[in-house]
Amino acid sequence: MREAVRIPVTVKSRIGIDDRDSYQELSDFIATVAAAGCETFIVHARKAWLSGLSPKENREIPPLRYDVVYQLKQDFPQLQIAINGGITSLEQAKQHLQQVDGVMVGREAYHNPYLLAEVDSQLFGDDAQTVSRQEIILQMIPYIEREMRQGVRLNSISRHLLGMFHGVDGARAWRRHLSENATKPGADARVILQALATLQGDYPISTRPSDCYDRNH
Repeated sequence: MREAVRIPVTVKSRIGIDDRDSYQELSDFIATVAAAGCETFIVHARKAWLSGLSPKENREIPPLRYDVVYQLKQDFPQLQIAINGGITSLEQAKQHLQQVDGVMVGREAYHNPYLLAEVDSQLFGDDAQTVSRQEIILQMIPYIEREMRQGVRLNSISRHLLGMFHGVDGARAWRRHLSENATKPGADARVILQALATLQGDYPISTRPSDCYDRNH
């Protein structure tokens, strides 16, 4: 792979498979792949049960063993080791970054995407003002309109916005409005603005979404 491409080759791995979960075997695997030219490993701190557990169960049932990933970083200090698995907050990410080089957030970033809004300020010292959830949605309107002109259905975009107001008053109404209306014939960006109006606060609804977006800038 290194010979075929010019971009870096990275590897994402579990800490073991079924009964093959000794640290020695994991260490040998990392050493072998690193010798072939891989310098970055993203390690999910659970082993995988290929026999007996479904993919969903494999994301939840095998216990997390962060200590194993920490040990890899100690044993391979020259490699970039990132940790993955069960990380749901930036505070947890900060703790992990004291032991490893990076953190990968999976499901939580999808179900609660606003988690990422403060990454730059909390982890990288960026003093720029954090953009609000509402502002992010309004900034999405021109993109949605452009994509829909290319034939993309609204639901293909809106379903990835369902978690934007996770933990906020009105989040259920937001999700329900999108889920019930984004798949209807003729659904367009107005559905997004109408969903926004279901939340607490006074958000504008226009028959022309781009007009609404422009007024707020």
